[in-house]
Amino acid sequence: MNEMQSPSEAAQSPEPDLDFDMDGDTLREECGVFGIFGHPDAAAITALGLHALQHRGQEAAGIVSFEGGRFHSERRLGLVGDTFSRADVIARLPGTAAVGHVRYSTTGETILRNVQPLFAELNAGGFAIGHNGNLTNGLTLRRELVRNGAMMQSTTDTEVILHLVAHSRRPRFVDRFIEALRVIEGAYSLVSLTNKKLIGARDPLGIRPLVLGELDDCPILASETCALDIIGAKYVRDIEPGEVIVFDRHGVTSHKPFPPMPPRPCIFEYIYFARPDSLVGGRSVYDVRKAFGAQLARESHVAADVVVPVPDSGVPAAIGYSRQSGVPFELGIIRNHYVGRTFIQPTQSVRELGVRMKHSANRAAIEGKRIVLIDDSLVRGTTSKKIVKMMRDAGASEVHFRIASPPITHPDYYGIDTPDRAGLLAATHSLEEMRELIGADSLAFLSVDGIYRAMGEPGRDPAHPKFTDHCFTGDYPTPLTDHNQTESQPRQLSLLAEAS
Repeated sequence: MNEMQSPSEAAQSPEPDLDFDMDGDTLREECGVFGIFGHPDAAAITALGLHALQHRGQEAAGIVSFEGGRFHSERRLGLVGDTFSRADVIARLPGTAAVGHVRYSTTGETILRNVQPLFAELNAGGFAIGHNGNLTNGLTLRRELVRNGAMMQSTTDTEVILHLVAHSRRPRFVDRFIEALRVIEGAYSLVSLTNKKLIGARDPLGIRPLVLGELDDCPILASETCALDIIGAKYVRDIEPGEVIVFDRHGVTSHKPFPPMPPRPCIFEYIYFARPDSLVGGRSVYDVRKAFGAQLARESHVAADVVVPVPDSGVPAAIGYSRQSGVPFELGIIRNHYVGRTFIQPTQSVRELGVRMKHSANRAAIEGKRIVLIDDSLVRGTTSKKIVKMMRDAGASEVHFRIASPPITHPDYYGIDTPDRAGLLAATHSLEEMRELIGADSLAFLSVDGIYRAMGEPGRDPAHPKFTDHCFTGDYPTPLTDHNQTESQPRQLSLLAEAS
C-alpha cells in the first residue's frame, strides 16, 4: 500500500514537482473477478474479460483453468497485458472452464503468493477462488484457524475462505462452500472453480457487484458488464445479494442460504469504481454520474464561464453539471495517455522549467475565465491543490472546485483502500479550511441526500438506507469485528511479506 501523508503534513510539505500524478490522491479500486464455464477458449476469454476489468486492480492478475483432471495456474504481478496477451501463456491454460482475478491489495502486500485466484487441493479435489471485497472478520478468523493448526501461505483474507471450506464436513461441495460463507462477515463477490463446477457468490447486502452473462450458451460471471461487452457476451442479470449460483454439466442451480435483507450496494461503484460504460444494479454508470453532476449544479452553482472536468474521472459529472447550469463544457486539462512509467526522469533543472508530461492545462480554454472544476471525490486534497495551481498558472481568473460526491469522513473496511480518519481531509478540516488548503475561490460537495436524489430516491432514509454509504455517514452496514478487537491484529506476517 502507498504511504499516506496526514493533511497537516501535506499542507506543510514543500511544493513537489509539477509533473504530478493526477491519480496519486484517489481512492484505490478493490479487485475484479471473472469466470466462464464450458467454453473451448475459456482462458483466452477470461484474459479479455480481465483486461476490461483492469481499472479495478493494476497490481497483479491471475487465471486458473481446468482440463483433463488437472488445474493449470498462471499468476503474475503487473497488468493483464504484461502476461496474458502472450499465446504461450494462454496455451499453458487449457480447458473449458476458467476463473480470473485482477488485484489491488487492500489486505496483504502485493507479492506473488497473494495473487489470486488462490488454489488448494482439498479432500474433495482442487478448488480455486477469486475474491472482490474485504472480510471484516478475516483477521479474527485467521487467528482462530492458525490456533487450530491451519498453515497459511498468504497474507490475504481470501485464504481464510479456502480453509473454512476445507474444514467443513458437509458431504456436498456446495454445502461446504455455503457453510464457509455463513461464518464470514463483510463484503464479497466470489468466483470459484472445482473440477466439476463454476460457483459464484455475493454477500447478503450485495455490497460488491457480480453479474451473469452468456456467450455461446456458456455462463459467465464478472464484476462488471463491461467485461461482457468486450467479448460480445449477453448480459443476463445481476447475481442477487446473498445468492450462491452453481454451474455444472447438468445446468445451473441457485441457492439462497441467507435470510433476505434489504440490499445495500456500494455507492462508490457509481461514484468512482465501475467503468462508465458498465451497468451496475441495472443502472448506467455513465448516466448516474451525469445525474450527480446535474444535482451538484442544482445545489451549489456559482457564476462561471466554463465547466472543466478533472480527467478522466470528472468528465461525466462535468457534462451533467454543464447541461444543468447552461455553462459551456470545456476540456481545460489535457491528459497525455502515452507516458509510460519508464520514461526518462528529468533532472531537477528540467523539472524547474515546469515540465508536465502527464497532464497540462489547455490555456486557450481557461485563460481569463472563471472556471468550475469538477472531480468525483476528494480524499486528502494534495492533488486537488496542484490542479488548482495549474489552473491559476494557466490564467484562470477564478477557480471554483465542485466535488460530485459528499465529503469522505470515515474509512472503508470493505475493500477500498482509504486512509484512516486522520488521513481524510474532510474528517479533520472544515469546508473553509479545505477550500483554503487547496487554494480554490470556493469549494462545495454534493450532499448525501443529493446522491440519493440523483439515484432516483427522495433522499436518504437513515432508518433504511438503500446504499452502503459509510464513508460519508459513518453508518457501517455489517459488524467490524477485526476493527473492534482490542487484541493486536498484525496486518502482515513478516516472513510471508518478504516472500515472493
